[in-house]
Amino acid sequence: MFRKFLKRMPKDNGMSELDWQDYYINKALPLWNDEARSLLNELVSPVPELFRDVAKEKIGGRVSKIALEEHATTIELDHIMRGYIVATPKRDHKFMKKKLTELNIDYTPYLKLFELADDEKNKFSIFDHREEISNAKTTHTQ
Repeated sequence: MFRKFLKRMPKDNGMSELDWQDYYINKALPLWNDEARSLLNELVSPVPELFRDVAKEKIGGRVSKIALEEHATTIELDHIMRGYIVATPKRDHKFMKKKLTELNIDYTPYLKLFELADDEKNKFSIFDHREEISNAKTTHTQ
């Protein structure tokens, strides 16, 4: 509960982590097609039901930011993968990789992003690392 309070605290720019998350989700809503929504729901299915909505919003916010920065016309698997990896806490990577394997989604092109993932020891905003995440797309598509 205290973490949620801290995430509502405004930063230097006047907006909190959750304000930015809501902003990106709302702005990118038209980019989310049924397939992308379905995949996001499937990816968060291993998360305990009590926390699933929070996880979905956190990941959805990060995915939305990536897509908006790249002027995407729709949310693609690549956007979802990059947002999903960075927004998922490192302690949950084992479960995440298992779920991706079950869905036959190859995560090896994104291995560098696992280093940027949310880490309790080195706390940062999930909306950081813009350049590294953009470079991961370039590396993946070459």
